[in-house]
Amino acid sequence: MTIILTVGVFDYFHYGHLKLFEQAKNIVSDGYLIVAVQKSEFIKKYKPEADVFYSTDVRCELVRALRCVDEVIPYTDVNEIIKCTDFDIFAVGADQNHSGFLNAIEYCYRNGKKVVQLQRTPNISSSAIKGVLKHF
Repeated sequence: MTIILTVGVFDYFHYGHLKLFEQAKNIVSDGYLIVAVQKSEFIKKYKPEADVFYSTDVRCELVRALRCVDEVIPYTDVNEIIKCTDFDIFAVGADQNHSGFLNAIEYCYRNGKKVVQLQRTPNISSSAIKGVLKHF
């Protein structure tokens, strides 16, 4: 079994998130997918302008309900979760490129972990959804 870890906020859950998890799960045929969901109180550290719609518990429940997800864990900081979670592959989204992720990726390379960048689902993003919702 190959353990794959991906992390994120996953608020305003949408089709792009589902496709991201399916891609991650299918990186290898024996993939075991752990999704780390960032705790609400720590989101603003990296996204100070963020309006969090769902609580941490609700976001974890949404993700946990998906067949392609094997395990869900809450986390505070990407640099910490990668150090205290056992995994083989760190799956990152194309937009996960702030300094915390760059440091986490570097940690993976230094510690023999594989890093795989996942493709975005065209024409969908949390930011676009939030933009549309603000007009209502």
